Amino acid sequence: MFARIREDIRSVFDRDPAARSTWEVLTCYPGLKAIWAHRIGHWLWTHGFKWLGRMVSQVARFFTGIEIHPGARLGRRFFIDHGMGVVIGETAEIGDDVTLYHGVTLGGVSWNKGKRHPTLGNNVVVGAGAKILGPFTVGEGARVGSNSVVVKEVPPGATVVGIPARVVQEQRAPSEKVVALAKRMGFDAYGLTRDMPDPVANAIGAMLDHIHELDDRLVRVCKLLHQLDSRMPELELKKLELPDFCAEAAGTEQAHEPAVKERKAL
Repeated sequence: MFARIREDIRSVFDRDPAARSTWEVLTCYPGLKAIWAHRIGHWLWTHGFKWLGRMVSQVARFFTGIEIHPGARLGRRFFIDHGMGVVIGETAEIGDDVTLYHGVTLGGVSWNKGKRHPTLGNNVVVGAGAKILGPFTVGEGARVGSNSVVVKEVPPGATVVGIPARVVQEQRAPSEKVVALAKRMGFDAYGLTRDMPDPVANAIGAMLDHIHELDDRLVRVCKLLHQLDSRMPELELKKLELPDFCAEAAGTEQAHEPAVKERKAL
């Protein structure tokens, strides 16, 4: 028992640089207290003392803000950082070296008895506010982005983000045209980088690239037609006029003034 307690304390130091001393970890980490209380409740649950196991769970919830059903199965070196608002359902199963942040829900989508909560493999990390709903497996080493809603199986080693959560593919760097347009419109081009994977922003960037390529080709075609027949007018594409809120999105008056001047010049 004491070996498991020491192992739990070491896991806090391994994954939280804010931890300074063993005394601080013992007294100020609600996630650790919730896990220890769950072990007592789980023992009572599996030995037929169902009500008492639930009562231990409720007492732990009152003091820590973390609700772990006594029927849930937790692996070794499980770490809940901050912890407030974490909910783990009855048939949830969690592997070794898993990390959850505050606001995470391991829930079900059915009222039927039996397996209805997710299974997390070893070394899974679930970001703050994420919801994993259903009786499927999140593969070993997977990462779930903050505030994601996961409703289907996650492959081992994958990173998922969004609502509903999708596997993040390799990101490509935004083109120079997209970066220029981003500066003009207040659109965050850095949302397309690996530092902050965002499938929606990546799709928008790809569409912008495609639209600019079509515009360039259309202008070239019109110029060639004008050279063949001077009666054919050269095409001049109308520039996009930006509303004021796009300029204000840049956040400063210096960013606002060039956008207004550019809009007037178009």
